[in-house]
Amino acid sequence: MSQGKTCHFKLVLLGDTAVGKSCLVVRFVRDEFFEFQEPTIGERYRSLAPMYYRGAAAAIVVYDVTNKDSFTGAKSWVKELQRRGDPNVVIALAGNKADLEARRKVEFEEAHQYAEDNDILHMETSAKTAVNVKDLFVAIAKRLPKNPPQPEREAFPITPPQASKSKSGCC
Repeated sequence: MSQGKTCHFKLVLLGDTAVGKSCLVVRFVRDEFFEFQEPTIGERYRSLAPMYYRGAAAAIVVYDVTNKDSFTGAKSWVKELQRRGDPNVVIALAGNKADLEARRKVEFEEAHQYAEDNDILHMETSAKTAVNVKDLFVAIAKRLPKNPPQPEREAFPITPPQASKSKSGCC
């Protein structure tokens, strides 16, 4: 890719409720962490997920290392992406909340073997301590195509509405 050229890729995060998807994004984008993040609305609309990940070049499937059920859910998300997503989508499996080692229920080796068996990236992260968060996004970026085809988009100018001159009278 030539210097100065910016490529745009759609990246989605998928996973069960309370695994830390929003926290990972906030940590990566703003380098912040909020201990008590309100649940986001997306969890209620799993049936709409195919519309969400359609056209995604990459997906991060997140599970909570302290919650075995969330790992089972993550495997379901990976399977769905492989079945219904773009065949070239870059998939990363992120075991979040790695800072909670004493409460671990999903062993690194188990998740790593699953990732290898499915030819996907795997990293454990902590949105709280920022461990591996940037590295995860960089690893995904390195797997994206160097010269992706850019979809043709219709462009039209968006201009603010003109202030109307006030008239006297009723109309």
